[in-house]
Amino acid sequence: METADRQRQDGPLRSTLVAVGLTAFGLLAANLATLPAFALDPSLIESPADASITARTVFMILNFLGFALAGGLYLAVTDRGWSYVDLRAPTKRGWAYVLGGIVGIIAFYILVNVVVQTLSLPSADNQVMSLIDNDPQMVLIMIGIVFFFNAPAEEFLFRNVVQKRLYDAFSRSSAIIIASAIFALVHLLSYALLSGSLLATVVPIVVVFGGAIIFGYLYAETDNLFVPIAAHAAFNALQFGLLYIALQYDIQEPEAATSLLVEFLATAFP
Repeated sequence: METADRQRQDGPLRSTLVAVGLTAFGLLAANLATLPAFALDPSLIESPADASITARTVFMILNFLGFALAGGLYLAVTDRGWSYVDLRAPTKRGWAYVLGGIVGIIAFYILVNVVVQTLSLPSADNQVMSLIDNDPQMVLIMIGIVFFFNAPAEEFLFRNVVQKRLYDAFSRSSAIIIASAIFALVHLLSYALLSGSLLATVVPIVVVFGGAIIFGYLYAETDNLFVPIAAHAAFNALQFGLLYIALQYDIQEPEAATSLLVEFLATAFP
């Protein structure tokens, strides 16, 4: 068990290693949690798009529940308890940060997208698109998953547990950068395995890192988990809403036009 005195005495190296371990444990828990979905429909293994909508939905829900379970286990084992969770109704200031976060992340996405389009940069594929497979019904389901599972679970583990744990040894700004870098680098191998080039791997990693910085900043400024959850959920819902419109109205090359729209969600699928 970790006492309060031990937490205050943590050095940068130990805090960083704990943060890395927590991230790895979260990804492991997320993968293990999805095993029942594979039992429900084995086609998820080799051909996710051919799996039933029920199986794909269960897979994604269990994936995010695995993140939440990992964070909860850490709080229990270290005697931090649920009092460690910074979740409360937002004030007017909190809502202002939610709105500012949404605007900021949209601006960041537009900037990245303009650079990618202008320079014709390649971008590695991700598992989210293979699970959706341009199915409008799955896109609508994803909007619900974003609000009730994705944003709450990711922000709880990676902001309220990993980033907050780094506060024991680092300033808040440093903790945000380190937590975001860990979060991005953990996914480097998964993107590299699906990528045809190093450059195609770098693009989504930059997107992942930038998104994590913005959500981490919102949490650090408000000490309220609701704020990054709300901004994260609203942005991802917008992403999938745009994808739904593109698919429903047969906008040209909807998959290519929205390839970066789901990069933030893709971080949940190593």
